[in-house]
Amino acid sequence: MEKVILVSAALKTDKTQNQTLDELERLAQTAGAETAAVYSVRVEAYHPATLIGSGKLQEIAAACESEEADAVIFDDEITPAQQKNLEKILPAKVLDRTRLILDIFAQRARTQEGKLQVELAQLNYLLPRLSGQGTAMMQQKGGIGMRGPGERKLEYDRRRLRLRIARLEQEIEQVKKERALRRQRRSSVPLPQIALIGYTNAGKSTLLNALTGQNAVYADDKLFATLDPTTRRVPMGKGGQMLFTDTVGFIQKLPHSLVSAFRATLEETKFADVLLHVHDAASAQREEQSRTVRQILTELKTARIPVIDVMNKTDLLSSPRLRALRTQYPQAVFISAQNKKGIKELLAEVEKALKNKWKVRRLSLLPQQAALLGKIYKQCLVLNCQTTPQGGLCLSVMATEGNWRDLKQKVTSFLGK
Repeated sequence: MEKVILVSAALKTDKTQNQTLDELERLAQTAGAETAAVYSVRVEAYHPATLIGSGKLQEIAAACESEEADAVIFDDEITPAQQKNLEKILPAKVLDRTRLILDIFAQRARTQEGKLQVELAQLNYLLPRLSGQGTAMMQQKGGIGMRGPGERKLEYDRRRLRLRIARLEQEIEQVKKERALRRQRRSSVPLPQIALIGYTNAGKSTLLNALTGQNAVYADDKLFATLDPTTRRVPMGKGGQMLFTDTVGFIQKLPHSLVSAFRATLEETKFADVLLHVHDAASAQREEQSRTVRQILTELKTARIPVIDVMNKTDLLSSPRLRALRTQYPQAVFISAQNKKGIKELLAEVEKALKNKWKVRRLSLLPQQAALLGKIYKQCLVLNCQTTPQGGLCLSVMATEGNWRDLKQKVTSFLGK
């Protein structure tokens, strides 16, 4: 296990430093590192060359020697020039929060899509940080007119990275097309789609397992325990089923390269009928985490989709804190996914939110129209189907406006035959 020293540099006016530093320590633990020391540095202004002042850097360098630290991890993203300067001063690897998150994502990626997305983010991060060593890194090329230093190794490596990035972007674009086809196939099946969103480790995967009654997805008390989206069917109270999708968790200071690489995955939320914003009700940073999630949702342009706030982990709250939270969030649903409490109430709220788009409608079929039943099941969510004394059918269905309009045309045209 590697020993690391954590460093947070913040302006003296910043009040959230300790919160992000606590999170950085959890990220380091998730990556498999042991924290040897933590430094919280307040500055009037960030040093353009080394982020923090030379005095504090010498103190950290001494700590690296005494603690035998393998790496120093900074809470903020450091520029390529700053990293180069810091590596000259500190006798250990120099990483930043972005690099640490990328490392965790590389460990967690399971599907081919996830691995492609992580590699793309890693290469975009690495490209501006490549550095050569003058003529010592030059590449010899033979042939008439080609003798001499030739192409520098640094430029060669950069060109290879750019080519690999271009190839990855093409492969991810193909994955995006395949995902769109899968989404189109799902939309042809008349099932409401609900996306679980929220801060990392808020309990989304545990909630999906509680909803399905099985271990549908890996769940653990770790940051970014799951990366790849998982979709499962969940029974509705009135009959029929819904599709619930677990998505990648959000985090403060989420690297832009990761947001870009995972955009195809994150865009799944844009096509949901309802979003379940899962909160960690027991977290001391709940408000900051909620703001982070809302900000990313704004970037994804999901304003038109109804959102249900789900306060999870209520089993970890004292009675006074729970009462105060209920007063603060009167519209939220309070659950404990771990103990499977509040699941029925949550499903009832989901069905209520779906009524804006998936309206409950009544449909009567004459005996000669019974052949339409298969098409009805393909286009609507059939809640109930009863036979009338005359031999016809009386159905209760949930359907979108488009599906209902198309279905009525089929019923009308069938009668005209």
